[in-house]
Amino acid sequence: MIISASTDYRAAAQRKLPPFLFHYIDGGAYAEHTLRHNVEDLAGIALRQRVLRNMSELSLETQLFGETLSMPAALAPIGLCGMCARRGEVQAAKAADAKGIPFTLSTVSVCPIEEVAPNLSRPMWFQLYVLKDRGFMKNALERAKAAGVTTLIFTVDMPVPGARYRDAHSGMSGPNGPLRRMLQAFSRPAWAWDVGLLGRPHDLGNISTYRGNPTGLADYIGWLGSNFDPSISWKDLEWIRDFWPGSMVIKGILDPQDARDAVTFGADGIVVSNHGGRQLDGVLSSARALPAIADAVKGELKILADSGIRNGLDIVRMIALGADAVLLGRAFVYALAVAGGAGVSNLLNLIEKEMRVAMVLTGAKSISEITRESLAAY
Repeated sequence: MIISASTDYRAAAQRKLPPFLFHYIDGGAYAEHTLRHNVEDLAGIALRQRVLRNMSELSLETQLFGETLSMPAALAPIGLCGMCARRGEVQAAKAADAKGIPFTLSTVSVCPIEEVAPNLSRPMWFQLYVLKDRGFMKNALERAKAAGVTTLIFTVDMPVPGARYRDAHSGMSGPNGPLRRMLQAFSRPAWAWDVGLLGRPHDLGNISTYRGNPTGLADYIGWLGSNFDPSISWKDLEWIRDFWPGSMVIKGILDPQDARDAVTFGADGIVVSNHGGRQLDGVLSSARALPAIADAVKGELKILADSGIRNGLDIVRMIALGADAVLLGRAFVYALAVAGGAGVSNLLNLIEKEMRVAMVLTGAKSISEITRESLAAY
């Protein structure tokens, strides 16, 4: 067991959430080998301890896509985040905003763009898939622009849904899903009251706004399954690059050649990611894939990384391996499920403290000083 604040939040989230929701957040694809390796490989990265280096002046600030971030992190796009706490995307976005880092709204969020964006002092980020329904994509981009979004995270590693067997076992999908989810909700009365009753509507807000009628949880798997597009290629992104005036980040890169293709395409950034182990099991962990990608494209675009990051020490490790910043996913959702926005705020404060300790003891006074020289063995 790898101990961290998110470990404690995970255990508490399992007690609070209906099983179908917890396992949807917690699970991965196939036998979940990559899900486990994401955490274990990153935790195994050894840092080089340095001492007596006068670390009285220390800054976690970084510049990313024209923004100043209080630390090199943003909250990742998480589908159905709003089912984990009452209007969960709004609560998480406010916590990130107060901390001085971006929040990324998922295409398949519960709260729509128009509900989340007005609560923030800085532009949020927005995540989009390549879908067969190009009308929806154009509508979502137009609404994101109108809401002041400046950074688009484009997820490309989901041309088909992954084989997530936990969802079938838990009731998230499979036979009698609606009935099983309802029975599970009764077994979690605190969640049933706070989210199940007071957190309505329980639909996919961005999709419902486009369609003009509610798209609920029962429609979630079916709508996504029928709209993912296995024919996607770089050419399909060209109209979006032309249409979108802000920064465009390609999420789901694990191979150096794909990273080079992103540079050729004109992306402003990439996210080294295996979708948290939720798509293709058996691929490299993000920590193992990152160094070769950084060698190929570092300095030509911004490199973000996700998958397996559970604490501030993991962020330092990812930056030492070549990332400019990271996306926090499961770590913040566990905290959100337990204590809402206050839980996310607490987690982010703990992560900042962990980063500061790691930087002091590796002799890095700024984010730019966290390099491969910070690693004990590489």
